[in-house]
Amino acid sequence: MEFQIWAEKYRPAKLSDVINQTHAMERIKAFVKDKNIPHMLFAGPAGTGKTTTALAIAREVYGETWRQNVLELNASDERGIDVIRGKVKDFARMKSFGELPWKIIILDEADALTQEAQQALRRTMENYTNVTRFILLCNWSSKIIEPIQSRCAVFRFRILEDNDIKKYIQRIADGEKLKVDPKAADAVVYLSEGDLRKVANILQSSASIKEKITEDVVYDIASKAKPTDVKDMLEMTLKGKFMDARKKLQELLLRQGLSGSDIITEIHRQIYSLDGMPEDRKIQLIEKCGEYEFRLSEGGNELIQLESLLAQFLTLSKK
Repeated sequence: MEFQIWAEKYRPAKLSDVINQTHAMERIKAFVKDKNIPHMLFAGPAGTGKTTTALAIAREVYGETWRQNVLELNASDERGIDVIRGKVKDFARMKSFGELPWKIIILDEADALTQEAQQALRRTMENYTNVTRFILLCNWSSKIIEPIQSRCAVFRFRILEDNDIKKYIQRIADGEKLKVDPKAADAVVYLSEGDLRKVANILQSSASIKEKITEDVVYDIASKAKPTDVKDMLEMTLKGKFMDARKKLQELLLRQGLSGSDIITEIHRQIYSLDGMPEDRKIQLIEKCGEYEFRLSEGGNELIQLESLLAQFLTLSKK
């Protein structure tokens, strides 16, 4: 059987099945119902359903002929002005198939387009509005020039709620007949940070190792630090048990093979959940996290820098 990526396999085909059912989705459904969509700009974090929504629009508007009426491009791969003047402009000129007089061009990662390409796209959007609709997808709408934004209906996608992600996990578990432990599902939600592609990839990788997916399997596959391990290490440090905290750090780095930046990221998360610590002290700890994360990015030794970070935490706790 041919290997299939679950993120694509479980992509909804209809707008009603898209998990990110925000207020913006109601406006999109109204446009689709009238079969008269404007130029659109979908902005938001990765894995929140922007591409899925664009493809679902195409399927519902065109039906069986949607592939002939849609051009999908990834602007991060084809980001120059020649692509806009070539592929995009040529497709925009073509006559549509079926009843509707216009086609759809989906430009994924449009914020990767160069300034020159965006200026050329602006003119193309103006000249072929009667026969072509553009759906631009991006993570950062601020990187799209204002003239393009003013020509589009802007829809902002937010990260998904935990309950929505759990529904998606259940959909995959039912489809693949997986046994997912409740704690494993919570771990997937925690690690995914609202990105459904991460959810599908973690589940698929975990299922390839063990039939029953547990919390330990999820963290091993994701190569991320367990929140409980990092919190224990922090509490040991703040209680003055530096050598115990150091042993825990070495276990995370050397035995579990985690990266220093991932451990600092988890430390940063856990600082907010420390009980009984004044707010001003938490601010000082977060400032130290930023300093040592920068040191690692500049090539500092992970073990030395993280031990130094724990030493700084211990010093601050005594003050």
